[in-house]
Amino acid sequence: MDIQNVVKNLHPLETKVLLTYGQQDELTADRLQKELDYKEGHANQAFSWLGGKELVAVARRMPHTFYEITEVGREMARTGTPEERIIAFVKENGAKTLPEIAAGLGIESKDVGSAFGQLSKDGVLKMNAEKKAEYSGSAIPARIALVKALFEKAAAAPNGQLDNAGLSADEQNAIAGFAKKRGAADSPFKIIERETVVYKLTAAATDVTTALKKAGITGKELGEVTPKLLASGEWKQQTFRGYNIAIPPARIIPGRTNPYVQFLESVKDKLCSLGFKEFDGPLVETEFWNGDALFMPQFHAARDIHDVYRIKNPTHAKTIEEPYLTNVRASHENGGTTGSRGWQYAFDTEFTRRLVLRSQGTVLSAHQLHDAEIPGKYFGIVRCFRYDKVDATHLSDFYQTEGIVLGEDVNLRTLLGFLEMFAKEVAGATEVKYVPGYFPFTEPSVEVHVKHPVLGWFELGGSGIFRPEVTKAMGVDVPVAAWGIGIDRMALMALGLNDLRELFSENIEEVRLRKAKF
Repeated sequence: MDIQNVVKNLHPLETKVLLTYGQQDELTADRLQKELDYKEGHANQAFSWLGGKELVAVARRMPHTFYEITEVGREMARTGTPEERIIAFVKENGAKTLPEIAAGLGIESKDVGSAFGQLSKDGVLKMNAEKKAEYSGSAIPARIALVKALFEKAAAAPNGQLDNAGLSADEQNAIAGFAKKRGAADSPFKIIERETVVYKLTAAATDVTTALKKAGITGKELGEVTPKLLASGEWKQQTFRGYNIAIPPARIIPGRTNPYVQFLESVKDKLCSLGFKEFDGPLVETEFWNGDALFMPQFHAARDIHDVYRIKNPTHAKTIEEPYLTNVRASHENGGTTGSRGWQYAFDTEFTRRLVLRSQGTVLSAHQLHDAEIPGKYFGIVRCFRYDKVDATHLSDFYQTEGIVLGEDVNLRTLLGFLEMFAKEVAGATEVKYVPGYFPFTEPSVEVHVKHPVLGWFELGGSGIFRPEVTKAMGVDVPVAAWGIGIDRMALMALGLNDLRELFSENIEEVRLRKAKF
């Protein structure tokens, strides 16, 4: 052991222990708290550091059992134990059945039964011919007074604890009947088991102590200069601890917003600055709003269990709002008043009430239509769920930015302008293309694609002009441009990532280093 090096690296907490005690002393955290005025954490830290330097060793371990009074126990300390209260109740009111006693005292029947059983054994109470408990006239056992004193003693203790070692044999037997190891809610006492570790200084500590004394180190050396010391001038008469300037400073990690959350907020800010109003809705939706209101036929492949998560309990909503159910049903069956022939099938009103996890953000646009102002602009940052294979560009739950623009002058050019904004200004893409698409609820329909430097071309999302079967069923008779853009995919471009899964990384260092481009 390099004694000089050990001496240089001792903390004052360790130094005081080495200078105060010898090899024959038995040291515990409690002793250091009392004799050196350490806090419990400081005492344990000193033992930990000294043990790491092999200057102290564990001599033995002593288990201790404590009984800590619970709220149930404190209530019993105030009002009496069930046994006390039952005796007093029967004395005052005469013979009563056990249910009458339970009702009269507000005690659970099982507790009344247990207490009566013990009091019957003690000969204090007995059951008469009418099956009623009555007082026998016998002296009340000393055990009851002993228990009452224990409850009052525990309730008055600063921490509500009684040390088993400090109780008599009779007290130990009495309290054991009221305590449970895991402290159940109905238990008056919970059992707490602790262990006192006894340490002793090692032979190596003697040489280190000698070196401390020779160097004049007392353990009272200052580790920092405070404003108070500077103002009073006391620092001039003090001795300072040695400093190792080669030790790197503590790492300071400032708090900051998660980059992906920051990106989502930036999208919200941009859309709000353009005059959009934000909408939101529940994660659990009916098939009606998730698909039927969007003119998706009930036999559409996307309505299959492999694409939508169903809710197990409850499985169905009770009702669907009117007149939207009637209007949508007509649109599906024969087109209703939209000028369409519809899908030409019998609309299933049982199926439409089925509950699913929201699979697309467009469901919120359907909800918003019948309440929307005309002209108006609305958007939402929407979490969706879809049974999908997870890879670099697909997740089983994901976010979409969903929006609609309503007005007499709304057309495809309006829509393309917003798509370009998302692709270039929000996602930061330099190469963008628009391709025709198909969605049951829009006509015309457009998909926007961007080129990622690593992943190549991929779709950001779909868009189009809502069909009359969607809008007229909700009472809207003007053009409505709508889009559902994968905001997770936009974040890939904006944050310079190559895999969607990196957005939800558990590696905190990666997240700290990640920088947003906005």
